[in-house]
Amino acid sequence: MSDQAVRCYRHPDRETGIRCTRCERPICPECMVSASVGFQCPECVSSGSGTGHAPRANAPRTVAGGAHVDDPRLVTKVLLGINVAVWIAVMVTDGILLDSLELFGRAALTEGGPLEGVAEGQWYRLLTATFLHQTPMHIAFNMLSLWWLGPPLEMALGRARFLALYLLSGLGGSALTYLVAPENQPSLGASGAIFGLLGATAVLLRRLNYDMRPVVILLVLNLIFTFTWSNIAWEAHVGGLVVGTLVAYGMVHAPREKRVLVQRLTCAAALLAIIVVVGVRTLQLTP
Repeated sequence: MSDQAVRCYRHPDRETGIRCTRCERPICPECMVSASVGFQCPECVSSGSGTGHAPRANAPRTVAGGAHVDDPRLVTKVLLGINVAVWIAVMVTDGILLDSLELFGRAALTEGGPLEGVAEGQWYRLLTATFLHQTPMHIAFNMLSLWWLGPPLEMALGRARFLALYLLSGLGGSALTYLVAPENQPSLGASGAIFGLLGATAVLLRRLNYDMRPVVILLVLNLIFTFTWSNIAWEAHVGGLVVGTLVAYGMVHAPREKRVLVQRLTCAAALLAIIVVVGVRTLQLTP
């Protein structure tokens, strides 16, 4: 019998190619519990492993080692809420907040005014810019993408890992923008983080042996738009995509016995690379 057409025994609406190594029932990412060999379903795990492990050791875990939770969309909802709240604040303040939080390397906001920007020590702009949007179309597109890509990743990775993936992807996009774009060119938007989630989705689907064609097509279309439409910071898209893909790879392919260590080192390496890029560009812009 082919595994390609079967559905999770706990969630009949989800197709899967993975089976429990003990009872051989088909299971989806939400039901997959990492075992020494393959994955097990929650029922087999709760029945005991016979290894003498503590009950906590047999608690269901996601494919990346995260804990199963009642609401696997919580972090996605919080991130979406922050983006919308900041957008409303930008509209209410008539651009004042925008000038204070958007990303640019080094420039004077007013004629004869002081120099500002990341190179002048305003490092927070690398992060705050990832929560900024100006037009309704801009925030609508990014938030729809977040709502579509976020929950499956949050469910598979766990809350903490998903949040780390999102923030590192956003910072990766900001770092490449800071490095490559003209020093006085402003940049904003969650697109870098969204592209990171898109790359992570491709990595996860590959890890689970799912059909990757839909996400690959979506990624190619988005890259085409990135390099053909005007007023798009391609640097943020590419930077977020690269960082998100690499971080996700380290998370879902980490060996079970050293999973937490490998995942922390992966995130630390990504953050270190971002810091180095920012440091190099700052030295270039600072007399």
